[in-house]
Amino acid sequence: MSLLELKGLRLIAGEKILIHDMHLSVKAGDWLTVIGESGSGKTLTGLSIGRLLPNGVRHAAGQITFNDQSLSELSEKQMNGLRGKEIAYVFQDYTGVFSPFLTIGKQLDETLRVHYTWGPKERKERIEQALNDVSLPAKRVVVSYPFQLSGGQLQRVSIAMAMLLEPKLLIADEPTSALDWVTGAEILDLLIRFREKTDCSILFITHDLKLARRCADQIVIMREGRILESGKAEDVLTQTTHPYTQKLLAAESILSYAEPGVVPERGGLS
Repeated sequence: MSLLELKGLRLIAGEKILIHDMHLSVKAGDWLTVIGESGSGKTLTGLSIGRLLPNGVRHAAGQITFNDQSLSELSEKQMNGLRGKEIAYVFQDYTGVFSPFLTIGKQLDETLRVHYTWGPKERKERIEQALNDVSLPAKRVVVSYPFQLSGGQLQRVSIAMAMLLEPKLLIADEPTSALDWVTGAEILDLLIRFREKTDCSILFITHDLKLARRCADQIVIMREGRILESGKAEDVLTQTTHPYTQKLLAAESILSYAEPGVVPERGGLS
């Protein structure tokens, strides 16, 4: 059963079409990875689901259905109830998620207060558990300000924030691209464990085929606002006939030589 469906989605800015009549479906419990270069429209697609499009970009046509609800028909108050609790985001720019003037603990506590009626003791216990789950020292982090944490730690906190609300859908938009290779791999492991623990669906947005290989059930390849190819991850990665996907796979083979411990396949370098 599909948790999320995009049917004929079209996004425009002025007279320019940014997303061309997109059809996309995410099943309950599935991990769908959207792969595309910068400007392909993958981030706008993710933002459109939560009705978070930037100024000047408009949802011109098509329907977005989440859990059998048409999101375009919901009021802003109803959408606010869905964001975070039902549909959560982990963004590339993790620094923009947090206020520099409040401790991490206060910001996580406010997130829970908005969506639940739990008392202070239960909120505190849940916050500490979520931070421990992402391998952070909870008692130190809750009294820290964002500037006192590293980039990798802040991204872990943003995942903990999503975990606190136990959403049905997590949209992760390039969550590792601003991090070093080792920290990025650790963040991906956290998302994998999060899905295993909660059975939520994940819409993972990236430009990196290597990440898709590790965890995707389904893959969508985007370019210039269009879906070029979609299907089961194994089929897209091993049986593709589309020239653009073949080009991405060839580039991945060459770039993998730069990773520690990875030896390129014969013919991978010229």
